[in-house]
Amino acid sequence: MHRLHPVTKVVGLTLLFVWSMVFNHPLYLSIVFVTVILLCILAKSLSNLKKSSIPLIILALFSTILWSLFLSGPTQVFRVGFIQISKESLLYGLAMGIRIDVMIISGIIFLSSTRTEDFTRGLSSLGLSFPVSFSLSLSFRLVPTFATTASTIVQAQKSRGLDLESGRLLKRIRRHIPLFVPVLIHAIRNTDLLAIALESKGFGFKKRRTYYLHFRSTWQDWLSIAILAGLIGFSFYIRLNGYGVIFHRI
Repeated sequence: MHRLHPVTKVVGLTLLFVWSMVFNHPLYLSIVFVTVILLCILAKSLSNLKKSSIPLIILALFSTILWSLFLSGPTQVFRVGFIQISKESLLYGLAMGIRIDVMIISGIIFLSSTRTEDFTRGLSSLGLSFPVSFSLSLSFRLVPTFATTASTIVQAQKSRGLDLESGRLLKRIRRHIPLFVPVLIHAIRNTDLLAIALESKGFGFKKRRTYYLHFRSTWQDWLSIAILAGLIGFSFYIRLNGYGVIFHRI
């Protein structure tokens, strides 16, 4: 997984997203989910997946509940007043939760097995200009930096006696709102410093660039794309024959 060409990883990530959109039945989507978990094991990114396990479970749970309330099917399971829950809406909500988890886990695999430099080079290989590729890859660098800054600011305010844990939810939210000011100032300052650093290095001066990193496609890359494309093609064939469908929608 780590030795694959960056373009293969980008295309593979896109194919996994497409594959998760083919079915809306939880049984068929669970096959996609198991496949993604196996890929996560191959990429040795289970440690990163464990860090996101609780949000993934919460997303699946909320998806099941919300879709069950806003969709209706012929097989009624539960009804209280105007609230009606059907078997089809429950299955569809569970399928949507699995779909969201599949997409997030696919992103975790991609980020765990791809360096930022490789991602930039892969986007350039796909035909994107270097400024666009650099801007997209830069977001992967800045998000962890902002998260670390926010955590540092919260810890600093707690050490000064700011209570962020007690009280009701709305009170805790109000106490967190002023903390966005130093985070925003820090983000603007870092953005300004980054712009100065890029200008001083002549960013965008030449249209054609040379690259230190060079990648070559191997048979593993072609085999990986062929397997994913074959699975998606077979899945579309199954879907067109009426399988893996709860509601006739995406």
